[in-house]
Amino acid sequence: MPNMTDTSPRWKRELATFLLLTFALSSIFYVTFARAKSLGAGGGLYVPMLMWCPGISALATRLFFQHNVRGEGWAPGPIRYLLAGYALPLAYAACAYAAVWIFDFGGVDLGRFHTAPLRFLTVGLATSVAFALGEELGWRGFLVPKLAERLSFTRTAIVSGIIWASWHMPLIIFADYNGGTPTLYSIACFAVMVVGISFPLAWLRLKSGSVWPAALLHATHNLFIQGFFDTVTVDTGVTKYLLSEFGAVLAITAAITGVLFLRLDRSQPVLETTRDSMLNRAQLPRAI
Repeated sequence: MPNMTDTSPRWKRELATFLLLTFALSSIFYVTFARAKSLGAGGGLYVPMLMWCPGISALATRLFFQHNVRGEGWAPGPIRYLLAGYALPLAYAACAYAAVWIFDFGGVDLGRFHTAPLRFLTVGLATSVAFALGEELGWRGFLVPKLAERLSFTRTAIVSGIIWASWHMPLIIFADYNGGTPTLYSIACFAVMVVGISFPLAWLRLKSGSVWPAALLHATHNLFIQGFFDTVTVDTGVTKYLLSEFGAVLAITAAITGVLFLRLDRSQPVLETTRDSMLNRAQLPRAI
């Protein structure tokens, strides 16, 4: 294996460039949302623009250092990873919401869901993927494989998860992206959930070599939790402390999911293959 310390300065510069670009671009929207105190600013159009800041920053970073955008994981990869990305949010979300409904800490009213199922599963999913892809080209397309060149799988998942969670914090603190609970509580639950699902996201990206399973996981997470489970759930007073992306029960099921994928990686390691391929790709000619 090549001496990895030879490329360490460039590795750091690439990471720093990506992160600086991402947070600089995102700050434009942070300020806008903070002034409006709502994600509804701009008629909702600013949200997808914010979500594409990590992706644009990743592509710009690759163009600057590589003179191409290879390495993002453009190919779809094996279908089993795409199916896993689609199904995982349904599994951990269904466990969380069903537990709260069954033990009567929250109600359920399917009549509150007014979208036609076929439209929800087609147009809704396509829209969600288009938005989520902007983030995933940054977080999993660029950041995860870049971290994996130097860090273990566990550290890659945790570090990428902390950065991803931190990127959301201005929206929780200064706007209305929260659970209606005390701010620190929303932050804690959200951070645990995000770091938890960063394990399957990183695993799928590294194992499949594709960004699309991660984009599907992110998209179905947003679609089914925000668009279905939250919609049909009736708040009985304590419910907001348990469910949504800012509740304790969803944070717990996400953390359990993360532990399962940590154990899965130990039985089916992906890092050495990934690290070798990244190093080899770094030595390819820089022609576009």
